[in-house]
Amino acid sequence: MDIRDLLQKRILMSDGAMGTMLQKYGLKTGELPEVLNFTNPEIIERIHREYLDAGSDFVCTNTFGANRLKVAGSGYSVEEIVTQAVSIAKKAAAPKSKFVALDLGPTGKLMKPTGDLSFEEACDLYREQIIPGIKAGADLILIETITDLYEMKAAAVTARELTDLPIFCSVTFQEDGRMLMGTDPLTMVNTLQDLGIDALGVNCSLGPVQMVPVIKEIVEYSKLPVLVQPNAGLPVMVDGETLYDVGIGEFTEAMEEMLRAGVAIVGGCCGTTPEYIKSLSNSVKPINDAYEIATEIGVQKRTRPLLTAVSSATKTVVLDHRIHIIGERINPTGKKLMKEALKSGDFTYIENEAVSQVKAGAMILDINVGLPEIDEQEMMVEVVRRVSAVVDVPLQIDSANPKVLEAAVRQYNGKPIINSVNGKQEIMDAVFPIAKKYGACVIALTLDEKGLPKNVEERLSIAERIINEAAKYGIGRERILVDCLTLTVSAQQSAGRDTLEAIRQVKAKFGVKTTLGASNVSFGLPERKLLNQTFLAMALEAGLDAPITDPLAKENVDTIRAFESLSGKDKDSRDFIAAYGGGNNEITSKVQVSQETLSDIILNGYADRAAQATQEVLKTKGPLEIVEQVIIPALEIVGKEYETGEKFLPQLIQSADTVKAAFVVLKAAIETGGGSISYGKILLATVKGDIHDIGKNIAKVLLENYGYEVIDLGKDTDIGRIVETVKEHDIKLVGLSALMTTTVVNMEATIKALRDANLDCKVAVGGAVLNSEYAERIKADFYCKDAMDGVRVANSIFKEGLQE
Repeated sequence: MDIRDLLQKRILMSDGAMGTMLQKYGLKTGELPEVLNFTNPEIIERIHREYLDAGSDFVCTNTFGANRLKVAGSGYSVEEIVTQAVSIAKKAAAPKSKFVALDLGPTGKLMKPTGDLSFEEACDLYREQIIPGIKAGADLILIETITDLYEMKAAAVTARELTDLPIFCSVTFQEDGRMLMGTDPLTMVNTLQDLGIDALGVNCSLGPVQMVPVIKEIVEYSKLPVLVQPNAGLPVMVDGETLYDVGIGEFTEAMEEMLRAGVAIVGGCCGTTPEYIKSLSNSVKPINDAYEIATEIGVQKRTRPLLTAVSSATKTVVLDHRIHIIGERINPTGKKLMKEALKSGDFTYIENEAVSQVKAGAMILDINVGLPEIDEQEMMVEVVRRVSAVVDVPLQIDSANPKVLEAAVRQYNGKPIINSVNGKQEIMDAVFPIAKKYGACVIALTLDEKGLPKNVEERLSIAERIINEAAKYGIGRERILVDCLTLTVSAQQSAGRDTLEAIRQVKAKFGVKTTLGASNVSFGLPERKLLNQTFLAMALEAGLDAPITDPLAKENVDTIRAFESLSGKDKDSRDFIAAYGGGNNEITSKVQVSQETLSDIILNGYADRAAQATQEVLKTKGPLEIVEQVIIPALEIVGKEYETGEKFLPQLIQSADTVKAAFVVLKAAIETGGGSISYGKILLATVKGDIHDIGKNIAKVLLENYGYEVIDLGKDTDIGRIVETVKEHDIKLVGLSALMTTTVVNMEATIKALRDANLDCKVAVGGAVLNSEYAERIKADFYCKDAMDGVRVANSIFKEGLQE
């Protein structure tokens, strides 16, 4: 039996924490859990059996950290570890006819451009784990505890490339309701749910009470079953034993609220034991009994609304009743400057075009780089990467070459639109598999082998054929935007009228969203701007949802804003008043590089412009003046925008990388004069037993950009080494990081060792599993919820004279 069949009939029970149970049975600090598959297989099997006896429908293999980066030096290969782990789990599950999930955790590396792990490298790491898992007989794949949407995409796409097994995807959210890289619940759902996976949800990081609002939002949007596996709170030391601060009763009560909200797969993460799962199973049983009765009498589960929506890594645009502008300016057709920029690799020009369009009101950007003189595929991937780094709106990938489309859509961090498919069978055969595999939306042009349509009926017929063909690939109507095409009225008087009527009928008959490039209608006629503006207004009234237009053309944006106000789409004309009420209705013109200051460059994260700008400022300011008067103030602005949610971690790191490039120039200038930049030494380390160092590495980047010298001891750091390093270098601030609840107890032990050594230093702690109360409990001096908090702590000690 396939677990997907069972999922259609009732709520599924997963297991609880593996690490917590391993600690209970003697896992030593710093010992790699996956090695126990060989040294103590009977313990692993016993844990699986305890969870199965408690009510789990499936157990997860002891392979959470079994990737090449984490098991190097263990004496065992990834293939050996995975094969052995699946074998143990299958032995435990077989007597009860239960399922085995191949458990895949995060790589432990930051993805590009924030880190140094490429999309394809991440795919390779997951591929090395999945292939032996399939061969060993896993029943499903669970990808869990992922903090970065981009990494989850790599894992999910790779898994589906390799197998038809069920795939469950589970990410982690922070207390601010977003993933580490700024992804919100809707964006997570929208990006993942059409990748061919079978369930999605959340695990780890948050306790069950804190997880409730996030889960309710996910359930509201997801058309897939939703999975939830919270932690049992945070670990506490009681008489030398590690316990968790959320008891079984509180855990079960919060889970019952999420069950009422509609989750379909439940279990536990860090701190949850078979006793937690047993209690939860008792709550699930009456619900499943009710499901069986409902199924017998034909009652169906609630279906979710299907949204037409596209996403970047941090922002989702839902094509609802409002008008959404698709910016068309990154396209070489008829644009001399854009052609030259593409030929010369002038990405500054392209980035500025992207930024200016978004400032002018574009909600989605079309990216077309098709020129015969360049490698279109290579250029498309690079432009998509660079544009994604400077604006947060979703992208539309525009090419006539399917290979170019796939390369860009595969590596895009989000859910894009493909522009485009048409009624030609060979085009549909080439484009729809790409849209299916990567979950993209698609623009459907109403033309086919016969060429451009002659009338309304031909447009409708082609649209219907495309929609029906898409359905064969599992691509629903909510993922299709129909373009009814505009021909010039100078050659065919009825062309404009036919397009407008086709828009009305396509929306009425098929219930899809529509898009259109309206400017063709005026070709060959005088006063083209007037004609285009008028035709755009007529198309909007006919039902056009997403015009592809130039947002820097003031008349087009004015028309759209006025239409939304007059048609009631803009409630109480709020947006219209905001745009024009102050008397300033001029649309921002393109930013010119020559006008950019070093501060602007830091704020926007233009790392490749920083060195030249710094050289220019050095002509009028000294190096330390630049640090104090330009760099630090700019970073403070970025930090405040990060804290208020205007910017997210990728933008924070981009600005830090920009400062890093500026510091290369400044340090060279200072060293010429025999000086240096350093406000003080800070030691950073991930505590003993924890091999996750993403948070620490982010803190290091920011602290160095604020002028601090950072001594980085890396991950899984011996307590004695930390103490000795503090003594040797007279460190005044120690930063400790932990991601796993099973290792935060070593944070407490490290602090105690520093205190026992009577060292004159402050200790700041941080990590996804910590909070201020726990930091106080383990006697840390500071709790840092993020890297910017770490900077503030450092400033308070080294710059403001607040050290005791």
